[in-house]
Amino acid sequence: MTKYSEFIQQAEQFVKQELSGEASGHDWWHIERVRNTALEIAGKEHADAVVCELAALLHDVADEKLNDSKEAGLDKVRSWMLEHTTDMDLIDQVMDIISTMSYNGGKNPPMKTLEGQVVQDADRLDALGAVGIARTFVYSGAKGRIIHDPGLSEEILAQEDYRSSNKTAIYHFYEKLLKLKDLMNTSYARELAEQRHAFMELYLKQFYSEWKVRD
Repeated sequence: MTKYSEFIQQAEQFVKQELSGEASGHDWWHIERVRNTALEIAGKEHADAVVCELAALLHDVADEKLNDSKEAGLDKVRSWMLEHTTDMDLIDQVMDIISTMSYNGGKNPPMKTLEGQVVQDADRLDALGAVGIARTFVYSGAKGRIIHDPGLSEEILAQEDYRSSNKTAIYHFYEKLLKLKDLMNTSYARELAEQRHAFMELYLKQFYSEWKVRD
């Protein structure tokens, strides 16, 4: 038991209350996977495990997709942390990570700390592979996106806002998922990403072979 064990357990309960049953792929089990992956990467990269675990646990409570605004989500997390710890340095480190780690259409700046890189890698890894594919379609369904429309070119879809409901689930592979392998921060995450990326490429090949739409 570390001095932060109780705080981490409290954070876990808080996140379960906030995200259990969330239907867009950002539910508690996504958090659990990201937490476990972040701890695995942290061990390999010699990052601060406490900071990584807390940021992994809390990151989607603050996600702007699940709140009225980015600021509202960040305020919710900061207020909760202030009620449960007096360690301002820890709070600042966690808040810095979760405020900048989102993909956001590839527009966010690079993570400033190793711990931020670790948690961002863990979150991005959960967007890849078999689980990433499942989450893509769950999220698309929640946002009213269709699966695929071969009549819509990438050029047309690229003109839409990143979070637009007019995009398709399959297009999301090209605007984000297939780019993530080369955006991993840590060497160990890059290793983990290779197999998941290859599986997505195989999936897309099979998808198109089954679509059977004539030109």
